[in-house]
Amino acid sequence: MANTKSAAKSSVAPRQLATPTDLKPEEVRAVTEVVNRLVADAFALYVKTKNFHWHVASSHFRDYHLLLDEQADAIFSAIDVLAERVRRIGGTTIRSVSHILELQTLKDDNDDFVLPEEMVRRLIADNRHLAENQRAAIEVCDQNRDTPTGNILQEILDQTEKRIWFLHAVSQGGHNME
Repeated sequence: MANTKSAAKSSVAPRQLATPTDLKPEEVRAVTEVVNRLVADAFALYVKTKNFHWHVASSHFRDYHLLLDEQADAIFSAIDVLAERVRRIGGTTIRSVSHILELQTLKDDNDDFVLPEEMVRRLIADNRHLAENQRAAIEVCDQNRDTPTGNILQEILDQTEKRIWFLHAVSQGGHNME
């Protein structure tokens, strides 16, 4: 879980990085903190999705391999969009793997082997968790006069829901996944 003291400190931009904005410092801080947690979770989900992409073993290997690669690419693309948005409003974003670990709320996955149906189940759960946090972040953006970040998050939420939909559809054929 996130350490709020260091998360708050990490969102304050040094003078050299303080992008001018009409948002109040407390509004920038609130949006930056919630978005940086999403960025950290997106990095964690990206690595987990790539892990499953690399280690899937199934009679439907190619389908899973391609689906997970496509989903990982979409997650990775969202990271840059969110991080650059944080910079545009005058905040700072993720600096290191340890910073990600400090902020992420998703659990890492270090199992040596995971059955394909369990991979899908875990990814559905993680994407649902991410969607819930994205919805909450949209509310924070709305409360802090940052409509553009909220709009970006709505598009990213739509992508998250699409991943959930595809994973759920795959999970319905469980007998075919062995």
